[in-house]
Amino acid sequence: MKVAIAPSRQTVYWRKVINKIIPALGCIFITLLVVFLPALTTAQTQPEQSRREQGSRVINKLTGRAGQPVLNALRQNFPFLADAIVDYSLGEVWSRQGLDDRTRQLATVAAFAAAGNLPQLKIHAGYALRLGVTQDELKEIIYLTTVTAGFPRSIDAAQAMEEVFTVQ
Repeated sequence: MKVAIAPSRQTVYWRKVINKIIPALGCIFITLLVVFLPALTTAQTQPEQSRREQGSRVINKLTGRAGQPVLNALRQNFPFLADAIVDYSLGEVWSRQGLDDRTRQLATVAAFAAAGNLPQLKIHAGYALRLGVTQDELKEIIYLTTVTAGFPRSIDAAQAMEEVFTVQ
C-alpha cells in the first residue's frame, strides 16, 4: 500500500515562485532573441569607425541631438563600456533595417518592463515618446507586462512610467 505524502509548505511556495518566474524568463528570452538574434546571425563586418559613426547617428536621432547623460557619464570611468554600447548596441544592432524606430522602442520598453530594469525603461520610454509613441501605447505595453512578467513588475513599470509622463 502506497502512502501519499503531502508536499511541505516550503515546497508548495517554491513551486509557485518557479511557476511565475518561468513565463517571465521565457518572455524576456523571446524578446532578446527577436531583438538580438538577427544581429548575431548576420554579424556585420563594418570597420570600427563606421560602427561608431552609425551608433552616434542613432543616439543623436533618439535624443534629438541632446546627448545621452548616462552614456556620457559612463564614458568618464568606463570608456570601454560606453564605446561598446555605441559601437555594438547602437551602431550594429539598433541601426539595423528590420524594425522601424517606434517598434524598436516599444519592444525595448516591454523587455525592460518585464525584466524590472526601471532606469533603462524610463530612458527608452522617453525616446519612444519623442519618436511619436503615445502615452496610451506605452500604457498598453505596461498592461501587457501583467501577463508576461506579473503584476509586481507591471506596478513597478507603471510607477516608473508615471515619472516619465510627468517630465514629458
